[in-house]
Amino acid sequence: MKIYKQVIVTALVILSVGCGNKPEKDSDLFAIEIKEGKKAFTVSDVPMVSIKSKKNKAIEAVKYTLDGLEIASVNGNKETSVNLSEKKLGIRTIEATITSEGNTYSISKNITLLASTTPKLYTYTILEIYPHDIEAYTQGLEFHNDTLYESTGQYKESTLRKTNYTTGSILKKVALQDQYFAEGLTIVNDKIFQLTWRENTGFIYDLRTMDKKGSFVYGESKEGWGLCNNGSVIFKSDGTEKIWTLNAETLAEEGYIEMYTNTSKIPKVNELEWVDGKIYANIYQQGAIAIVNPENGAVEGVIDLTSLKDKVTQHDALDVLNGIAYKGEKNILYVTGKNWDRLFKIQIIEK
Repeated sequence: MKIYKQVIVTALVILSVGCGNKPEKDSDLFAIEIKEGKKAFTVSDVPMVSIKSKKNKAIEAVKYTLDGLEIASVNGNKETSVNLSEKKLGIRTIEATITSEGNTYSISKNITLLASTTPKLYTYTILEIYPHDIEAYTQGLEFHNDTLYESTGQYKESTLRKTNYTTGSILKKVALQDQYFAEGLTIVNDKIFQLTWRENTGFIYDLRTMDKKGSFVYGESKEGWGLCNNGSVIFKSDGTEKIWTLNAETLAEEGYIEMYTNTSKIPKVNELEWVDGKIYANIYQQGAIAIVNPENGAVEGVIDLTSLKDKVTQHDALDVLNGIAYKGEKNILYVTGKNWDRLFKIQIIEK
């Protein structure tokens, strides 16, 4: 008789599953509600959140986290504020851990964090013009003292160069193997670090001799585009809206920021330069440089350089603005582009 009952119970369970009765998910029972009803917020906003119990389950307590870090904890289901200040911009996840009737449930909701202010707009004045190799498909540009180092791209043509920026002469050149497409570069601790585009490989050179001393591979970043550093941290773009932070000793990726204005994300981030505590980021094919807060990714300013391309020799291989170098002179940059025959020393002026 006991066996007979067990068979009946098993049959009922199978029938129940076959009829489409599935176990309830936590999101079937609860949902995170934001009072304002918005999906996007600035870091200066303070949204109010609470939990909706879809099936009238009692709620004893709720703990809220943002990307894994606790931001609020309440008894019951009281509406509570969420502090977004000092958070990185981009798509962030609010997760709620709910205690209800002796059980624990977990649900989440994505929001987008935007910059709190509109970027300032800047223009430029040309101070000086220097010759630049028209054959150089410029990918990276950086000063070390008075010497300008440049990385140039294209398969079978990629190089690392040491140049005299005032004359345009190449003091030393290292050719990459044909299978590599060189990208950005930066100099830290007497070493030159150079990216390649899709080969998932970066190269390390001795600054003095320009001899290759090693290589490194990328982590989760999509590709290799631009590099800069603040003396202790290396920043790397990968052609998306992300700028990755790399350990200057191990070259391991340790996190990233995402570039956003007060309205939207900025993709195709390319050449990078560290300037007075900010990241200056060339936006590919836009003829503009974004001034970025390295802590959260907020675009605080945009330098319009679209007219510079008209001031170089026009030819079939002429390509976009790319190449930002800073020599410590306040509000002054050195910029060029892909297959441009001129390097411009410009002063940045707020519109």
